[in-house]
Amino acid sequence: MARDFQHQKLSYRVHEIAHHYGKNVHILSSPLMLSLLAKLGSPQTTQPQINELVEMLYSNLMDTVIDSLFPKKFASFETRMISSHPEATYEGEIVDPSTPVVTVDLARAGTYPSHLCYHKLNYLMQPEVVRQDHFYVARECDKDGKVIGSNISGSKIGGGVDKAIVLLPDPMGATGGTIVEVYNHYKNKVGGKPLLVVAMHLIVTPEYLKKVTALCPDLQIFSLRLDRGLSSDKVLSEMPGKLWSEEIGLNQHQYIVPGAGGLGEILNNSYC
Repeated sequence: MARDFQHQKLSYRVHEIAHHYGKNVHILSSPLMLSLLAKLGSPQTTQPQINELVEMLYSNLMDTVIDSLFPKKFASFETRMISSHPEATYEGEIVDPSTPVVTVDLARAGTYPSHLCYHKLNYLMQPEVVRQDHFYVARECDKDGKVIGSNISGSKIGGGVDKAIVLLPDPMGATGGTIVEVYNHYKNKVGGKPLLVVAMHLIVTPEYLKKVTALCPDLQIFSLRLDRGLSSDKVLSEMPGKLWSEEIGLNQHQYIVPGAGGLGEILNNSYC
């Protein structure tokens, strides 16, 4: 019996904005996600809506990353109609459920997003190849409150990452310090060579992209929004990245503008 042509070689195209940041940067173009993200950043939005919105946003972001990057394989599945029709099978490409995936909890803003990714992956993949690691990381600031680095106070890593997809679901891509530290740790201190390392953000800044694309050249970056709200009118009228050196998305304390506030604090209702 012939197989249906339409299912044999699936393709997927990310809907993203045009920019000059490089081929590994994907800033999605979704009115729905931008609407929900605007609600998340509103001063009027509190728990439990905060967690519910983060769940919706990361579910969509996870779907996009899976469709875009995860390996596929051919499969054949009988459906419930098989008892009446021998033709009642799906034969075509699916996401390869045997691909190892590690999602990394970058405490504290990334704890809930990582859990959401881990939960979804356990439905899609073979659960034995899905793992969640934990990094305890915080900004390191000088006496004036300026970020000068990242302080990793501990980690819990459950094994190697050979041929695995490593996900870094960190909501705010502000300065890039945390992602660079964690990327280098998995590249240099954890056994095996990962298939891919993917950063998953709700918002990124031009400053983040400049640092991370330079220091992590093969990192895939996905974000729902780019914030450069402190840039001049001239910069804002140009395609993102065209005047990269003049783009500004961080205030003097390295918080994102317009941003969404300190999501680590808001998600945990903890402001210390």
